[in-house]
Amino acid sequence: MKYPLMLAALALATPAMAADKPVLTVYAPDYFTSEWGPGPAIEKGFEARCGCDLDFVAGDVLPRVLLEGDKTEADVVIGLTTDLMARARATGLFAPHNEDVARLTLPIAWDDATFLPFNWSETAFVYDKTRLATPPASFQALLDAPDDAFKIAIEDPRSSELGLALVLWVKAIYGDKAPEAWAKLAPKVLTVTPGWSEAYGLFTDGEVDMVLSFTTSPAYHLIAEEDATKAAAIFPEGHYFYTEVAAQLTTSDQPDLAQAFLDYTLSDEFQGMIATANWSYPAVIKEGFLPAGFAALPRPEKTLFYSETEAEALREGALEEWRAAFAK
Repeated sequence: MKYPLMLAALALATPAMAADKPVLTVYAPDYFTSEWGPGPAIEKGFEARCGCDLDFVAGDVLPRVLLEGDKTEADVVIGLTTDLMARARATGLFAPHNEDVARLTLPIAWDDATFLPFNWSETAFVYDKTRLATPPASFQALLDAPDDAFKIAIEDPRSSELGLALVLWVKAIYGDKAPEAWAKLAPKVLTVTPGWSEAYGLFTDGEVDMVLSFTTSPAYHLIAEEDATKAAAIFPEGHYFYTEVAAQLTTSDQPDLAQAFLDYTLSDEFQGMIATANWSYPAVIKEGFLPAGFAALPRPEKTLFYSETEAEALREGALEEWRAAFAK
């Protein structure tokens, strides 16, 4: 009888012991917490040092925070982009990150005291060299190509932050001429998907010639699959900067843990795993943080970027220009 009693005691004790651990709730995008995203490794790494339970809640981060307001259960959010920061900041729900941003190695200056970048890349059209021997040499060449020259998959800017980045990329290059640019690009777009994974799946399945993704996307194929056939078309007009940020909530009932998590995002352990866990550049680049495959990636000569204020001011008008092109 002693053995069953011991098992019964352990069964009762285990949930209690787990309940004793404080829980840090982090809202994150779906991709982030998936088995191929960086979330599992980050959860394991942070829990090893925090004595806590890190609970990722996957989904649309900002819409959920906007809906929940000061009743949100999030202690930290991760995965917002700069193009959404103005709306996030306007909630008044985010606290200072208290980090030394002088350590960041971004291609743009960063002095924001609330939102903390943890990775970055640039938007790009990715193509397969075995199917597209001559990619467009510029954004203008892409627009000027015959309508049937390329089949492209892009993401919906109303549901995808990458899709929104494309809208702002076009705006940054063409300004008031953006409607004309969309009119030339739209006939080449085979499909508009809700998110990145659907679009990229069409590309890897050979359904489209090019897909809106990132300049760093070919690193996955090169390093994880030893496949050098994928490349990003680099345009002289420049590529739009894309960074994801983390921030802690003023309403958190675990402020010390939330701060510890932000500290962790800039740690060598966290930053050292970004390149091959998120397939992007870490926000802090040190020797050994980038595998050799990243050295083979071409970098744009020009990085385009709108501040959060500029992006928010342009967003609705730029979306309307996009909608008008695809409504025809």
